[in-house]
Amino acid sequence: MHQSGFTFGKSEKLCRRKIIDQLFGKGNSFLAFPLKVQFLFTELPEDVPAQVMFSVSKRRFKRAVKRNLLKRRMREAFRLNKHQLHECAQSKSLQMAIAFIYIGDSILDYHTIEKGMKKALIKLTDEMKKNDTIQSRD
Repeated sequence: MHQSGFTFGKSEKLCRRKIIDQLFGKGNSFLAFPLKVQFLFTELPEDVPAQVMFSVSKRRFKRAVKRNLLKRRMREAFRLNKHQLHECAQSKSLQMAIAFIYIGDSILDYHTIEKGMKKALIKLTDEMKKNDTIQSRD
């Protein structure tokens, strides 16, 4: 379950409809502006700590060019900062599905998005630690 370097390959992308439906049906969420994070601890088909998807509202950003720009910025921020999440997941041998949803009203610069992503990843590692203590009591 290890990825070398700062990659974001196909195995880390959340594509399965069944898992996505479970994520939005049973998952928990929190805000880390400009992102809303939906997450669910679940068994994944790939041998990775987390599978991730990125979403930008078509209602807020009509042009695909703008939506794609924001998704690229979110993916890059995740790719460069995911190591802390992966280390925690591997140490606790947990897997999770995560959706990062952009909720800002305007196109924010990369540094603002990265700051929100770092906050979100810290909260996710905290949730992972909480989840581990809950499972160990059962």
